[in-house]
Amino acid sequence: MTHQGKPVPVTALQRVEMLHALERKLLWLSAWMIHNANHLRPNRDGLKVGGHQASCASAVSILAALYFDALKPADRVAVKPHAGPVFHAINYLFGRQTQERLTTLRQFGGIQPYPSRVKDGGEVDFSTGSVGLGVAISSFGSLVQDYVRLKKLAPEGLPAGRHVAVVGDAELDEGNIYEALLEGWKHDIRNVWWIVDYNRQSLDSVVPDRLFGRIEGLFRDMGWNVVTLKYGRKLQAAFAREGGESLRRWIDDCPNSLYSALTFQGGAAWRNAVLAELGREDGIRAIIDPLSDDELSELMTNLGGHDIETLTEAFRAADAEGDQPTCFIAYTIKGMGLPFAGHKDNHSGLMTKEQMEAFRDLMRIRPGHEWDKFEGLDTPPEALEAFLESMPFATPLTPEGRRLASPTIPVPAKLPVPRPAKGRKMSTQAAFGEILAEIGRGQGEFAPIAERIVTTSPDVTVSTNLGAWVNRRGIFDRHLKNDVFRDAKLASAQRWGMSPEGQHVELGIAEQNLFLVLGALGLAHNLYGARLLPIGTVYDPFVNRGLDALIYGCYMDARFMLVSTPSGLTLAPEGGQHQSLNTPLIGMAQDRLASFEPAFADELSILMRHGFAHMQAENGSSVWLRLSTRGLEQPERTLDPAAVIAGGYWAVPPAEGSPIAIAYQGPVAPEAMAAFEELRAEEPRAGLLAITSPDRLHQGWLDSRRAARGGPGGEPSHIEKLLAPLAPGAALVPVLDGHPAALSWLGAVRGQRIVPCGVERFGQSGDIPDLYAEYGLDTDAILDACAQALLG
Repeated sequence: MTHQGKPVPVTALQRVEMLHALERKLLWLSAWMIHNANHLRPNRDGLKVGGHQASCASAVSILAALYFDALKPADRVAVKPHAGPVFHAINYLFGRQTQERLTTLRQFGGIQPYPSRVKDGGEVDFSTGSVGLGVAISSFGSLVQDYVRLKKLAPEGLPAGRHVAVVGDAELDEGNIYEALLEGWKHDIRNVWWIVDYNRQSLDSVVPDRLFGRIEGLFRDMGWNVVTLKYGRKLQAAFAREGGESLRRWIDDCPNSLYSALTFQGGAAWRNAVLAELGREDGIRAIIDPLSDDELSELMTNLGGHDIETLTEAFRAADAEGDQPTCFIAYTIKGMGLPFAGHKDNHSGLMTKEQMEAFRDLMRIRPGHEWDKFEGLDTPPEALEAFLESMPFATPLTPEGRRLASPTIPVPAKLPVPRPAKGRKMSTQAAFGEILAEIGRGQGEFAPIAERIVTTSPDVTVSTNLGAWVNRRGIFDRHLKNDVFRDAKLASAQRWGMSPEGQHVELGIAEQNLFLVLGALGLAHNLYGARLLPIGTVYDPFVNRGLDALIYGCYMDARFMLVSTPSGLTLAPEGGQHQSLNTPLIGMAQDRLASFEPAFADELSILMRHGFAHMQAENGSSVWLRLSTRGLEQPERTLDPAAVIAGGYWAVPPAEGSPIAIAYQGPVAPEAMAAFEELRAEEPRAGLLAITSPDRLHQGWLDSRRAARGGPGGEPSHIEKLLAPLAPGAALVPVLDGHPAALSWLGAVRGQRIVPCGVERFGQSGDIPDLYAEYGLDTDAILDACAQALLG
């Protein structure tokens, strides 16, 4: 190892001693960080601050072995959520976190309870607060790394990194993990380690006995190598003695709940339990009797996940074996080293002040020196600093940290606008397919974005109009796979050869995987140094099925374009199970996601172009386009792109002082226009407002009102400007194929009356005329709403 550039020799024994010292320090710092947050900071509202001292303790040795021995700079890590304080302590020891910040755990503006990419800075690779999702995205991150490297988009000289997830065993109850596991098998993912912190305790219970056997079988079936780290070196040495095999069998057969209870009770309880069953076995007393209660407790709890030597050897062996995905099942004890180790109620338990004082004495921490890096350790601080500096992971990936940079991809000033033949209609879904197919030609100014677009879909590629794009750009696979139908000269509209050159990632029917893949693709510029423009398509109602992972991707500020189609009950014959009504509200409520619903191809062209730019902007976000399969006649006109992007424009402007306007969103445009023509015969001053995004209109209005509260001179929002020509008491009749609440808020902008038309109930099968009539979206229903608005 080196210190300040000078080589410092270190023996294997010294290395282990220093790893043990750092392991001890992580246990103290993580426990003290949580104690400080709960007992030493002012508590103004009386709520429990919380933390997970026991969950941190069970993962300390695993994380010490990883960060202080196994990890390399390019590796990407998802840290178990409840071990967040251990992660922050590791960065403190590496000099990447300040002492002052450690004191802010769970405080406003401070470090987060669970590692967060956005809120905790560049050292966090994957946010892990949403249980199970941080595990699964590590697998898809490996897939994206392969995509970038096989296309030679990664920065020159950047090595491939391993994707490591430290997994709480209770996280393995999350179904998305197994969906990801199966998808990873399909895509032959490599360079992935999942390390299960198998402490056999969850929030409410002790994990069922023998669960590890089922877990191991599942991973092996998916092509993973499985390494079980059950016992540490002290127990392995005891097993090698006379009577040791009987002791091993007794521990193997010991129910998880009994093992946990004995751990909490301590050495005397262990002695009684072992001797009661094995006291007459040859050699057992020779193993047990010489040990004090504390020594016996230490022996009986010497599990593989708490043994630094066992962990580091296992990680090095797996590294030497190559890039096969590997699952380590590391047996641990929840709360190891703390006074409530093994107790079934320790998940959210906190040490009392008295317990912390005893723990402080045990750790040899002087009052006032709680945050000192190497307080209480026997190893000289300069030796530990040199050891830390010598770790591969101590080498920064970039001068700024672990975040890479990638320049933005130039976006053409305009995207093509599909023009159907005269007398033909076109849906926004079909227009999307044509726009993307034209970009896929990769000609002229479209070449840069064509090279960086990557599409993905959960087995609905054709039915969401991605087929033409895939025909042009191919399906991505790590291995070359020919199109059997094409080779056999069998007619097919899909020419889907698979190769590393492909730009479409085909997924099975699991929407969680779709959004996790989009999240990984949308972080490629930060994680792998190559900016991608990901587009994911899915049926609109099934956004709900993957909503957890969608929110997770947005929380990490991943950048992607979501295209959900077809939407609403306009899908008609498909029936209520495939129709959607709440998705416009999701689009409005979700942070870091700009939501739009164009009605026509020219609007869609503007919004797709905006989306590609907005996904790359520093203050941008992901983009959601809600599309339809209903064909509409396409108008010949010139639109103001800024108005379309801002959320709306007057299709027919109202006269000054107009008493009424109809506002439409999406594929109900023909009914709204027909109603407007009849309305205008009675009220010629009426206006027709085209809404392209209630989300952008609403956000702009909130921002404007927030600024206005700060003082005069604020700029009115776009919707305030749009509604300004209407009379103060004018009525609005908003119409959309979605929940009416998405537009009902418009009445609050200027205090106007609202009579909304929308969908509040599950639909049924039928054609559009029947369904629109049943659910109040047809022309007659809109005119009835207008009459009610005018007549009261």
